[in-house]
Amino acid sequence: MGTQLMLHKRQLQQQTAIATSVQHLMFHLNGETFATSIQSIREIIEYQVMTRIPLTPECLKGVINLRGAVVPVLDLSARLGGNPTQIGKRTCIVIVDVQVNEQYFHIGVVVDGVTEVLDVEPDKLETPPNFGLGLRSDFIAGMINQKDHFIVVLDMDCVLSAQELESLVEMASDSSPSKIAAV
Repeated sequence: MGTQLMLHKRQLQQQTAIATSVQHLMFHLNGETFATSIQSIREIIEYQVMTRIPLTPECLKGVINLRGAVVPVLDLSARLGGNPTQIGKRTCIVIVDVQVNEQYFHIGVVVDGVTEVLDVEPDKLETPPNFGLGLRSDFIAGMINQKDHFIVVLDMDCVLSAQELESLVEMASDSSPSKIAAV
């Protein structure tokens, strides 16, 4: 009787751990592994040619047609201050839902490749250091310790903040050659 109770208790603990864990998508950018919670990820699609929008920041690659919807696509590496992504066989676009006011919009982010979905228990998500990561601190949701190395977990709500992206577009259009020539 005691053995059955212990087995049942262990099963309940495992089920509870699985229920409280958060799944994270692991992906590569410029040889580094990053992660983000899959809660806002809608889908992952093959890289495709996109329409470039004039007078936009370097990190905004353009727009794609996703089943009849116009979806802006950002180069995540460039958005984080790195080199633009070199398109390869494994390059893909991760479609993310972003909330602006009361509405949700799709934004695509180009990554070098997706590797896996990892279940992470909340106590395994560690607080990032305040220095030395080379990224803005508000872009980092935490760190996952996996096999003696750390993986940066990105906060996609901050990385893809609509207000900040709008200001980047405004800055790019304000510094356009036609506006500079008019001054």
